[in-house]
Amino acid sequence: MGILKAMLRAVVAASAVMISANASAQEPKHYRFAYDQPKTTGYGILGDIFSDRLKALSKGTMLIDQYPGAQLGQEPQVLQLVKAGDVEFCISSSANAATLSPQAGVMSMHFLFRSEAHLIKAIADPKVSEAVKAMIAETVQGGRVIALATLGLRSMYSKREIRKVEDVKGLKVRVQATPTEDTMFPAYGAQIVHMPFGSVYTSLQTGVVDVAENGVNVYLANKHYEVAPVLSMTEHEANNSLVWVSDKLWNSLTAEQQGWVQAAADEVNKNQPAKAIELEHQSQDKLKSIGVKVVTDVDKAGFTAISDPYLDKLARELGPHAEKIKNLVRAIN
Repeated sequence: MGILKAMLRAVVAASAVMISANASAQEPKHYRFAYDQPKTTGYGILGDIFSDRLKALSKGTMLIDQYPGAQLGQEPQVLQLVKAGDVEFCISSSANAATLSPQAGVMSMHFLFRSEAHLIKAIADPKVSEAVKAMIAETVQGGRVIALATLGLRSMYSKREIRKVEDVKGLKVRVQATPTEDTMFPAYGAQIVHMPFGSVYTSLQTGVVDVAENGVNVYLANKHYEVAPVLSMTEHEANNSLVWVSDKLWNSLTAEQQGWVQAAADEVNKNQPAKAIELEHQSQDKLKSIGVKVVTDVDKAGFTAISDPYLDKLARELGPHAEKIKNLVRAIN
């Protein structure tokens, strides 16, 4: 009888160990997802789509912790953290991606995206997405791109109206540090100023810059209207984003887990652009309701007359990946 009890105890103990081991194998893992805009922007929409889908696919074993508002650093710093494997996921603008892969500057070429409808279709297009992923795979080590997204089209804001290209002549404009921006704004007659996004508010306030440019929701969410109360809808370029995963994490995942991550990213690619544009429209209504002057009748013809000849030239100078992406985007109706 004593032997039987001892055997039963041993079986129970062994079962407990197995149950415990199995439970720990299923313990959810948390991954950091960093971005520099507030959660209320299209970046938050992106983070939620990705997080919810990954949680569902992994049955709760892969959980995303979002770090919005540059909690882990501005985009250029976070990109380096992702490459080093210290942060697992991040979002970067295509302009900041161009600091690692200059050809990514193609995504912010002026008037490449003809309208919001064209932008939604282009960013959600699998061929465009695959071409960008291939470009990053060939030119960047330490991180990979798993999805594209957008925050809509970028427009200029200032203390004054910008109704035509002549209105920016001689003005100091804060631009993203890419060859595209550095070429196009001087072509319009403006002076360019580079600075981190976090410095834009005070620079507009103090007159270090006369004009900044970004998406409508970004302008609203960061309260830039307080120091630059006139938003001129130039819609000169797209506010496109890349979703990154560190190679360190990716290479540590099983094939099944990699499949879940990519499927969650595909969900972002497909659904985030339209939701982000919807948020842009809501933001414009909100800005008007609080007294911001929104100039909608900008004469874009003057801008496009200058920018159009640069499209082919800049893409060719950036490289073959950029040229391919430009051609794919332009072919979308």
